[in-house]
Order: sequence, then C-alpha cells, then structure tokens
Amino acid sequence: MKPIAIAQHDPHDGPAHFAVFLHRAGLPFRIFRLDQGDGLPASIRDYSGLCLLGGPMSVNDGLPYQAGQLALIQEAMAADLPVIGHCLGGQLMAKALGGRVTAAPAVEIGWSELELIDRAGARWFGGRERLSLFQWHNESFSIPSDGRWLLRGRHCANQAFSVGDKHLAMQFHVEVDAAKVRHWLDAGQDEIARSDSPGVQPVATLLADLDQAIEGSRRIADDLYAAWIEGLAR
Repeated sequence: MKPIAIAQHDPHDGPAHFAVFLHRAGLPFRIFRLDQGDGLPASIRDYSGLCLLGGPMSVNDGLPYQAGQLALIQEAMAADLPVIGHCLGGQLMAKALGGRVTAAPAVEIGWSELELIDRAGARWFGGRERLSLFQWHNESFSIPSDGRWLLRGRHCANQAFSVGDKHLAMQFHVEVDAAKVRHWLDAGQDEIARSDSPGVQPVATLLADLDQAIEGSRRIADDLYAAWIEGLAR
C-alpha cells in the first residue's frame, strides 16, 4: 500500500496519536517536515491519502509552501484521495475550497464541548452527538460551499466539515496525547495568563484531569481515524 503523506508545520505539533493509530493499523506514512525545509510531495498520486497537521502560523501568512499545499489539497480531492486536516490543516482545507480563514469569535485554549449538528456526519465520531476535544487556536474557518457543516462549538461555531465521504476538516486537535498537551501548556503559560477569552482555561484546571480527558479524546480519535482510513487508496 502507498504511504499516507503527513505535512508537519511546527516542531512541537507532530502527529502524536495519529501516528500511533497508523502504526497499530499497519499503515505506512511519511512525514514532510515543512518546518525543517522539506518539500511537498511532487505528486499526491504516490500516496494513499493526505494529512495536514496544525501550527501557530496562519493560512493567510503567504508562507512559501502554502500555495503548493493548497494545490496539493485540490489535487488529492480531484483524485479521490482522502484528506484530513487538524486545526491549521482544517483551515488550509477550507481555503483550498474557496472558504475564508479569519479571527475566531473567541480564542480557544483547552477542552471544548462540541455538538453534532448533522446526523449524517455521526459516522466520523463513532455516533456521538456531544464531544469534548482539545483546542488551541485564534482563527477559524468558514464552511466552504462544497463542505458539510458537522460540529458546532459554543465559542467558535465552525468546528468541523466534511467534503463527500472521504475528506474531513477539523478546527480542534483530536491527535493530541498527554505529552503534547503538557508541552504546549508549559510553553504557552504566558499566553494563557494574558488572555481574557471565555474560551481559554487555566493551566492548573487543564492539568488537573488531563489523563482522563485525554483518554476520552483518544477514544473519539480512534473512531474518527478508523472512519477516515476506510477511504484510503489501496
């Protein structure tokens, strides 16, 4: 089977549980470290699917590789190869499809309670209608005309959309594990302390029940990733 292409934009925002899931499923993958100067795949047709991770940059920054990323997303979808985007990755998918990425109604850092608003999309989330998932973002995407709005949040409405039955864009970080969250909280203490957003939770609160919260997130992630790999090119 061809490998899955994973685009990583930041040294501290790796695939985490997504990589664990792929290892357990016996699925090959290749990580393109854009933060270290790796080029993008010459052709997505050499891969079975495309995963886009997060990062602190904006899709509106005009970084050298971003135009190529948008074209790669469009190429993958045209070839019917599944695409999945986490946070920044979801925003890239929205922009590639003609959507807009703008300042979020409220900065979100911490666990966010999300509700399913399209029952046809329940298969992505193991049939769940309410989910608690980790967030760290200050921008959000619009739902593109080809997208199907799936999840709504209290502080940021647009949390996930699908395109057809193979492509999923997310505003949240379903890939996180405890080590990743702890590192982010340690590095981002000042950002959290300065924020007056109702969507930002104190570090102490987030650490207090982190292991339990991560376990719930992992179960959601496993169901979500299982749904996504069904569409991989074999």
